Amino acid sequence: MWDAGGPRAGLLATAGVATSEAVHIVVAAAGLAALFAAVPIAFTVVRIVGAAYLIYLGVQIIRHRRDSQEAASVIGTEVSGRRTYLNGLLTNLLNPKMVTFTIAFLPQFINPHLGQVWVQFAVLGAVLIIFEFLVDGTVGVLAGNIGGWLRRRPTARRRIDAAVGGVFIGLGVRLAAER
Repeated sequence: MWDAGGPRAGLLATAGVATSEAVHIVVAAAGLAALFAAVPIAFTVVRIVGAAYLIYLGVQIIRHRRDSQEAASVIGTEVSGRRTYLNGLLTNLLNPKMVTFTIAFLPQFINPHLGQVWVQFAVLGAVLIIFEFLVDGTVGVLAGNIGGWLRRRPTARRRIDAAVGGVFIGLGVRLAAER
């Protein structure tokens, strides 16, 4: 347990995102692209579940923005590292755009004539995850450092939480409405 937010929380959320990307890579390697092409309803299900999760996250952020501000302002507030990791994992795992990106992007660089398709997926997937961790980890650490500034400015934090919650809800609604 550690103070709410902070660079370590950013890294844990990034680890969750990277783990979900590994799942996306395995799914792509196992042929989800072919499944989505053969059974379009499968993608629709992933899209709707992802949209519902985004809306849920947005509502939670808006509903608890005052609570999160009060909790963050108390020194020693503890946040479960497991919860931080799981939030990063679920947010990316249920993001149909990430699923679509992975299953559309990686297979383009696989050459079945070179043999060992799984090895090719593993190598390309590892490179993708390393770069994702570097970029998202940097963003997470920087965002974690900004958390201290926000704890000293409750009005700014409430406004940011309201805006982020609204964006999540809007993205979820847009995603659900896509055809």
